[in-house]
Amino acid sequence: MALSSSESGVGTPGAGAAGIESPSGPRPTRGLLPLLLAGNTAMYALYVGVPGLLLALQIEDIDPANKVANFGLISGVSAIFATIFNPVAGALSDRSGRRNPWILAGGLLAIPVMFLLGSVDTILLVLIAWCLGQAVMNVYQAAITSVVPDRVPLAARGKASAAVGLGLPIGSTIGALVGAAFSENYRTGYLVFGVIVAATAVLFTTCAREERMPAKAPLPVKQQLAAFGSALKDHDFRWAFIGRALLILGYFAVAGFQLYILKDHTDLPAGLSPEEAVAILMPLNSVAMVVSTVLGGWLSDRYDRRKLFVGASAALAAVALLIPAFSSSWTAMLAFSAVNGLGFGCYMAVDTALVTMVLPKAEDAARDMGVLNVANAGPQIVAPFIASLIVSLSGGYTALFLIAAVLSVLGAIAVRPIRSVR
Repeated sequence: MALSSSESGVGTPGAGAAGIESPSGPRPTRGLLPLLLAGNTAMYALYVGVPGLLLALQIEDIDPANKVANFGLISGVSAIFATIFNPVAGALSDRSGRRNPWILAGGLLAIPVMFLLGSVDTILLVLIAWCLGQAVMNVYQAAITSVVPDRVPLAARGKASAAVGLGLPIGSTIGALVGAAFSENYRTGYLVFGVIVAATAVLFTTCAREERMPAKAPLPVKQQLAAFGSALKDHDFRWAFIGRALLILGYFAVAGFQLYILKDHTDLPAGLSPEEAVAILMPLNSVAMVVSTVLGGWLSDRYDRRKLFVGASAALAAVALLIPAFSSSWTAMLAFSAVNGLGFGCYMAVDTALVTMVLPKAEDAARDMGVLNVANAGPQIVAPFIASLIVSLSGGYTALFLIAAVLSVLGAIAVRPIRSVR
């Protein structure tokens, strides 16, 4: 999974780069927004419940002494695999001119792959199986991400983006609850997540009919590399890119190890298991994220101060990370989860708006937003490796929280040099 800051620019034949619809552009599809919400919710439920709970438990069962290093290795390698496979899957669906068959194929294949993942019992086989899981889920993700630019008119893109965005907090909550419910039997839990994605894929492709889009040739690799370098030469866009990369790196360095943090760092109340604690923290974090996303976006619009809200929310995320660094209590983790959700939700909402205002060229908007997604995906790749190294060398999680807080502060500072936005 790679956290995305916008709908993919892949397969957008109905709109020009400047946002002008062509006569053959996307047309409204009745009932599409609830289906997009369901489709993205199922995807994020698996993305949170599997690596956040079930995979961590499975790795601990196989090799308890080296669980942190093994989890960091598997998370990092699978993230690399996902980042590479996602654009490949998107290009394949572009060439076919259709999304539904890819959504359906990825969704249905989730069942056998999740069954395989639950059946293996060595670290190497877990790595291979989870990479296969990332492959089928990225087929699903690349196709469903392209539905908005394909089928939603420009006037309804805001509502569609909200439907897609709500899939993250709702899916995260469902993933945490389902994962916790099957913590004692993670093999069955894997299958449940596979069934959820498969059933949603069938529902989506049955109810959301599509018309074949014109096939689109993939952009040559040399042109993609040239585009990446060109966008980062722009002063404001470069600083927005750096700020996003730093914040994401700090966030995912901690988020990926949440279960182990609860097991090995937090003093939980008597009778509360780490898995049950995740099922409490994730909904709390999601509610805070939804609230701050809505309020942050609205307030930044009202006062026209994007940099202020981006910097303040990144600083708030840093403050949140300091709470469990100085206290291992359950109350501290509750406070961390709530404050971190407030900071991260506001940051992602307002920073995405800020980025759209510093894009180098309107005609290259989709391309440059794709460049920005490197600042989302890249840190998610290296975060597990860095986090496991920090924990192994320091012998605990306090140093991880402190370093993540420093990265968030640097992310807040990085928006200050931006000139064209207040």
